[in-house]
Amino acid sequence: MHLEISRDVFPLAQAFTISRGSRTEAKVLTVRVTDGAHSGWGECMPYGRYDETLDSVAAQIESLPEQFDRIALQNLLPAGAARNAVDCALWDLECKQAGKRAWDLAGLPVPGPEITAYTLSLDTPDAMKAQAAVNAHRPLLKIKLGTPDDMPRLEAVRAGAPDAKIVIDANEGWTAEVYSDLAPHLVKLRVALVEQPLPAGDDDALLGLERPVPICADESAHDRATLPALKGKYDMVNIKLDKTGGLTEALAMREAARAEGYAIFVGCMVASSLAMAPATLLAQGAAVTDLDGPLLLAEDRPYPLRFDEKGVHPPDAALWG
Repeated sequence: MHLEISRDVFPLAQAFTISRGSRTEAKVLTVRVTDGAHSGWGECMPYGRYDETLDSVAAQIESLPEQFDRIALQNLLPAGAARNAVDCALWDLECKQAGKRAWDLAGLPVPGPEITAYTLSLDTPDAMKAQAAVNAHRPLLKIKLGTPDDMPRLEAVRAGAPDAKIVIDANEGWTAEVYSDLAPHLVKLRVALVEQPLPAGDDDALLGLERPVPICADESAHDRATLPALKGKYDMVNIKLDKTGGLTEALAMREAARAEGYAIFVGCMVASSLAMAPATLLAQGAAVTDLDGPLLLAEDRPYPLRFDEKGVHPPDAALWG
């Protein structure tokens, strides 16, 4: 088996801002694996919040031995972006070798479209109201918050999109007291959930806290090994391929989380359709799907995922799986 790594840059349709900063492009790593007759590929987005860079993730991938399979990979690399790109590339390779789709290999039902959130970039209240109005036709909007001026922004978005379901990503920017103070207002504004309100290292403050608006773990939830520490703090778990280290662990984590009583949120980084494609399998039946990465790009991969009023559709075989 031969493995190649390339670096790809996708310009965004507009600057994307969260409480940690702004970006105008998505820099990803693409991994291709070939067996001489067939090839598969996968994509990852290294994330600085988890001490990942393009260089560090590429070095992890380059450390792999010449021969291994997808099962062995789970112990060769830790959960994270590097393992994700390789794992998804191996899934794609196995599909090409078997002449089957990924859901068939995984023993899953044929997937259908899933309604996906569309993320509004952090901005001034007036600008966010304008963003919301333009996207008011979308059934699910996600708002990036986590600043001292969150309520005016949220109120502006609700005014701009009065009928949309709204979820909030606080990006670890709140405290337990802030959540409790804001909760009555969130209920009034019909917010469906809050994603990661507290820093991952400080989320013990959620224990015993009344949660009138459900709370979803993101930065606190990576793979199955992180599930025990979430007990009593969260109602939902955000599963992202770049955190779990690929589709293999993500599918196992989904079942383990459901068995523990958590609702499932399937999320993404800002990346191309190749990165989202495996996650469409994971998103089937999820409480919340947030796979809007390609919608934020000015350019995408060939054979991109299809988005319409029914949501995000499973990938064409020409793209992945």
